[in-house]
Amino acid sequence: MDEARRAALEAWLSGAAGAPVRIGAAGLLSGGAIQQNWALSVMRGGAAEEWVLRTDNPATLAVSLPRMAEFALLRAARAAGVTVPEPLFACADPGVIGAPFFVMRRVGGMATAFRLARAAAAKGGDAGLVRAMGEALARIHHIRPPREDLSFLGPPPADSGRAFLAAMRARLDAAGTPRPVLEWGLSALERHLPSPLPPVLCHNDYRTGNLMVEEGRLTAVLDWEFAGWGDPHADLGWFCAPCWRFGNRALEAGGLGPREAFLAGYAEAAGAPPDPARLPFWELAASIRWAVIAADQGGRHLSGVERSLELALTAHIVPELELDILRQAEALDA
Repeated sequence: MDEARRAALEAWLSGAAGAPVRIGAAGLLSGGAIQQNWALSVMRGGAAEEWVLRTDNPATLAVSLPRMAEFALLRAARAAGVTVPEPLFACADPGVIGAPFFVMRRVGGMATAFRLARAAAAKGGDAGLVRAMGEALARIHHIRPPREDLSFLGPPPADSGRAFLAAMRARLDAAGTPRPVLEWGLSALERHLPSPLPPVLCHNDYRTGNLMVEEGRLTAVLDWEFAGWGDPHADLGWFCAPCWRFGNRALEAGGLGPREAFLAGYAEAAGAPPDPARLPFWELAASIRWAVIAADQGGRHLSGVERSLELALTAHIVPELELDILRQAEALDA
């Protein structure tokens, strides 16, 4: 962050906070292929605080919500008892630092997926941790439409499964690259469409890597940019899908613990268990969606809009995802 942007940010934050704000250290945090997260050590009115500023990368995905929407989602989630960082201030004016941004309080812990998965594998799985993650997800799903504060999400789909199929096919058509395995997987989903359920707020990226953990405790649910109304089993399937187990295939809940503990925590907080018959559909949907996203991220690099080694390498996981899709589609048909 250059001095001009730092000065402009300090002035804006001082006005928003109602007290002088001075930024000490400001460092870009690791991760964030779509958004930037800056750790800020600040003095507000003479008191030291640790904040995180979240803003856009130079190129973003069209399906990613803007920062003002993500800030509103954080506020709604915190009010619902979800473990999220405290949202502090939001700025829609791109003139301050070059793009809209919001500021939240920094929380302790680590979200690095492979490290969390490695620690969980060393103890044979962490049932307590994934149970807490199931409980947190159920609290998210307590948020239901209509919600005036979340009106930017638009009306909920009449049928989440059919809406998913249409969205994925539209994105594959727009990319223009033949993906026969993904099309095969979508056809399998179409053959096994579940009946619609009343919509809930879905995080839509609830997985290891977006969940902050400290000493075996969940300390924050992060990255709300893909949230929307949908079938609650979509989040459950995303968390349990093979692609988000980070090598711990036997630990079906995010590569961290047993599926049974995750679903038990969810059922306790939700007041009713999820339908296990719906999960294979949404786990296959998760593999397909991640493959589409990975291919899109590679396309961002190849287009020259955002040259990034991380984006380029992400596209190389598509063949592995396609193998999972073939297996999952065969199991779904069986």
